[in-house]
Amino acid sequence: MRWVTYRAADSSERTGLVRDGSIYGLDNETALIDLLGDDGSELANAAERAERDPFEVIDLGAADLAPPIRPPQVRDFLCFLDHLRNAQDAAGIDLDPLWEQIPAFYFSNTSSVIGPNDPVEISPDCVWFDYELEVAAIIGRGGQDIHPDEAESHIAGFMIFCDWSARDLQMREMKLSLGPSKGKDGANTFGPMLVTADELEPFRSGNSYHLEMTAYVNGEQISHGWMDQMDWSFGEIIAYASRGTALRPGEAICSGTVPTGCLFEHFAVQGPDDFPGWLVPGDEVRLEVQELGTCSQAILPAVEVHRLHTGI
Repeated sequence: MRWVTYRAADSSERTGLVRDGSIYGLDNETALIDLLGDDGSELANAAERAERDPFEVIDLGAADLAPPIRPPQVRDFLCFLDHLRNAQDAAGIDLDPLWEQIPAFYFSNTSSVIGPNDPVEISPDCVWFDYELEVAAIIGRGGQDIHPDEAESHIAGFMIFCDWSARDLQMREMKLSLGPSKGKDGANTFGPMLVTADELEPFRSGNSYHLEMTAYVNGEQISHGWMDQMDWSFGEIIAYASRGTALRPGEAICSGTVPTGCLFEHFAVQGPDDFPGWLVPGDEVRLEVQELGTCSQAILPAVEVHRLHTGI
């Protein structure tokens, strides 16, 4: 199944089932997240109802798509270790073995979640603005202290995730050893649809799926990779995330950046003299993941910065 949340003509947000390029809207305003929490029966029943008696049927390509789900919690991992190796090798830095022992993550801002075609403002005071090409697994059935071998059964489906990043702010803040704050506090894109895990089984490869991942800036391909380049599996990172705490339906467990999947990696490899530049107002960023769809977003100027009385 493939699900979207779209903005209807009456300004409401509606859940819709995608079939053959059309959206079959549910006959009520049930949010997609409210159909999670069990073994998938609620989603299956809703799909049958949407096809049998839709509120409306509209063209997917013409729809105003909201984020399919606004996750109550976002954990962003670093599952593609080659992404980090590429950046560190260019600086002559060896990968710390701890990265292969701990699937590191940080919590991101759930208040900044936006849809797959919504414009993105550059973070205030940022001049090194960047995208990150990622995939998010959405928790369907909650749990705590989940075993890695059982964790994938807790996944409802997958979406594209873009972790928009203010690299200059991030690099400055990380010197304080408290993790990313304003460098990662801006927009978080989810979409365009939630694709249930069973849809991806034909692409199963190793500990992931053999799905092509690409990113374009103003029509020029910048990033290319494959989802099965992951070192940490979704089962492992879900198990780790659930240690000592409960995961709830709708929470996003994100993969981190696929190798080549952001401008910062190119900046590190190419060096400042050959690097073509960061995102600027007027740019268009398009992210594509095989089977999961496309996000296409315009970059807008940053808002004015209100300076602190001391510091910056």
